[in-house]
Amino acid sequence: MAPDATTTPSSEAAPSLRIFTGADSFGCNLKDALVSHLRSIPGVEIVDLGTDKYYTIAEQVGRRVSSDSSTSPETRGLLACGTGVGVSIFANKLPRVYASTCTSVGDAVNTRSINNCNVLCVSGMSTSPEDALKILDAWLQTPFKSPCPASGDEPWPNEIESFLENSTAEMAQIPNPVSPSSNCAICCLRKGMEFQPVEIMPGAEMKIVRESPTSAVVKFKAGSLEPAHHHTFGHDVLVMKGRKKVWNLDKNESYELVEGDYLFTPAGDKHRVNYFEDTEFFIRWDGDWDIFLDESLETAADAIKVELERSK
Repeated sequence: MAPDATTTPSSEAAPSLRIFTGADSFGCNLKDALVSHLRSIPGVEIVDLGTDKYYTIAEQVGRRVSSDSSTSPETRGLLACGTGVGVSIFANKLPRVYASTCTSVGDAVNTRSINNCNVLCVSGMSTSPEDALKILDAWLQTPFKSPCPASGDEPWPNEIESFLENSTAEMAQIPNPVSPSSNCAICCLRKGMEFQPVEIMPGAEMKIVRESPTSAVVKFKAGSLEPAHHHTFGHDVLVMKGRKKVWNLDKNESYELVEGDYLFTPAGDKHRVNYFEDTEFFIRWDGDWDIFLDESLETAADAIKVELERSK
């Protein structure tokens, strides 16, 4: 399993670039060599998420790149596995992640210029540390739309540069295109829907009323709990009845909510919930609904018991 993330600013000044890194067992040595190099570059903050299964570590890095909407510092990712391909497949499942497997400097320059690549994927089995350092430096130093091998190392013609400029907004809509009917409340009217059990959350029922972005009405029975988990997208919650307590584990904060209370939880924040009464709430995600569990029900129950006893 991946260890807790380690954050290393490469200088005392405010970073201009934050890079989340990770690898599987076949890519960890190469990743560590690249992280060591990154730590020597001023203005770069490295958040190393460690080593895990290639699809797990790719999701973790991809989620953090996907959920960071800030422009300062810029956020990117660096992943390594045996081939560099597996991690790119799973990182690219996250919205606004443009991961590319690069085996040469030319690959890195092309994908930065053309695709605005924000997650670099390298092969721990076929790329030497020396070559990987050159690939990494080229990827770091190449701006979007700059001359590259694909352009004959010349500036892009105006029509292609315009296409590249417009492509970033269009790519950001995939896989969540804006529906032509989404602006019409009448067209979104839903009737006759039934609550469905949430299998991974005993005591929970959910009725999805809209998708992309997802909106739902959720019920939890008194005594139920949600183990620590996170979502790709941030979400709004409005309590319609009942009482519950939310622990945001990333911010080390807790909130007790009753009827009429509202809470926004940012994308990626791990949170745990306990329900004191039968509770019903409306929830809206900023995109599609998903859930990633970060602990078991048993672990959550033990942690909640300790927290509640401490607060008496």
